Amino acid sequence: MALTLYLHPLASFCHKVLIALYENETPFMPHIVDLMDPDASASFLSLWPVGKIPVLRDEACDKTIPETTIIVDYLEQYYPGRQRLIPEITEQAIDARLWDRFFDLYIHVPMQKIVIDNFRPSGENDRHGVAEAHANILTAYGMLERHLSDKVWAIGQRFSLADCAAAPALFYAGITTPFDGAYPNIAAYFDRLVERPSVRRVIDEARPYFPMFPLNDRIPKRFL
Repeated sequence: MALTLYLHPLASFCHKVLIALYENETPFMPHIVDLMDPDASASFLSLWPVGKIPVLRDEACDKTIPETTIIVDYLEQYYPGRQRLIPEITEQAIDARLWDRFFDLYIHVPMQKIVIDNFRPSGENDRHGVAEAHANILTAYGMLERHLSDKVWAIGQRFSLADCAAAPALFYAGITTPFDGAYPNIAAYFDRLVERPSVRRVIDEARPYFPMFPLNDRIPKRFL
């Protein structure tokens, strides 16, 4: 098989690429990376010294492709499926890329800041940074709530790259910084996302690893 995705089933950014792959039923080989294992970590670092997952390896072209948005873009160009996740129409493509970056930078990244702080030893927590991350997510929620007032998916009526980014960002951010109740448009959008077969599959595959998540006691029961 030409494509190998280096990933961990619990890792939120890996979910974004998995959703894109499952949307188009793109054949690939998953390779779970255990960065806590010295041998597995060393092997992965030899492939991608930055050490961040996911990474896509295309043996047919001898290419290593990092970064989620670049991976999805690469798949669109070289392994196109039944539906395009980056629209052909330039204006829609720009919207898809814009909201992809929105979910990654303004919800996903601050959410990870909050989660990672729970791994810090007692007394070494970054209370100011966590408070700032919560505030950034709430600002993003306000913007997203207004944006979704007349949309089914992030850029309108079609599922896109932006929704691949939204699903894991909102799944985990909804645990760290809940949006139910105060943001009805986001809550309804999230419900549509988690009913998508590709998203359900990713959550199902992550479920056995939920005990490793530091805030696992806050995961909604409907996902357990």
